[in-house]
Amino acid sequence: MTDIKPISEVRCGDSEQRNISATNPEEEEESTCATKDSKRTWEVPSLQELEELLHSAPRSCRHGDEVWPDLYLGDMFMSHDKLGLWQLGITHVLNAAHGKLCCKGSDDFYGTTVKYYGVPANDLPTFDLSPYFYPAAEFIHLALASGGKVFVHCAVGVSRSAALVLVYLMIHHHLSLLSSIRCVQQKRWIFPNRGFLRQLIALDRKLKDEGLNEPK
Repeated sequence: MTDIKPISEVRCGDSEQRNISATNPEEEEESTCATKDSKRTWEVPSLQELEELLHSAPRSCRHGDEVWPDLYLGDMFMSHDKLGLWQLGITHVLNAAHGKLCCKGSDDFYGTTVKYYGVPANDLPTFDLSPYFYPAAEFIHLALASGGKVFVHCAVGVSRSAALVLVYLMIHHHLSLLSSIRCVQQKRWIFPNRGFLRQLIALDRKLKDEGLNEPK
């Protein structure tokens, strides 16, 4: 990607903002994420192990970060910035907080130049996000396969939307859950709620049993 406009950065839980250029992982990101820890035995992590891994990362994030080539993860602030999305070349938007008052996303909001997919998820441990795993992953996959650029968001961009980005990496790039988290953590702080983590663990176990994930 060339001539990317700066994305405003905000520390999570802080109102301080500044401009920082979006990162571009195209040259090495995919190979780094896919091969990291390749010699270790892959095991499905426990909930405690996942939370320790998530807690270990620096707690800061931008309004939007390129966490995989042409795949951005961010918040509602960036989702409302139609000019900024256009400058980034975004062609597809996945809103994991569809229907919420804080997130304006809809087909009408973005017009005909952007394809929109809404997931009406609540950021609650009791919410079952798993029925949306495969449809959301397929939306991202088809968008990227067609040469598009995808922006996935919810309100803050660390729980609902982050979980769906992890699912995409697990299903379509055959990464384990741990590898997917480490991959995204290189670019953005994330922390899906405990209920979502349990659902991701279940998916990780299912993919492993089916032989659809490669060992780390």
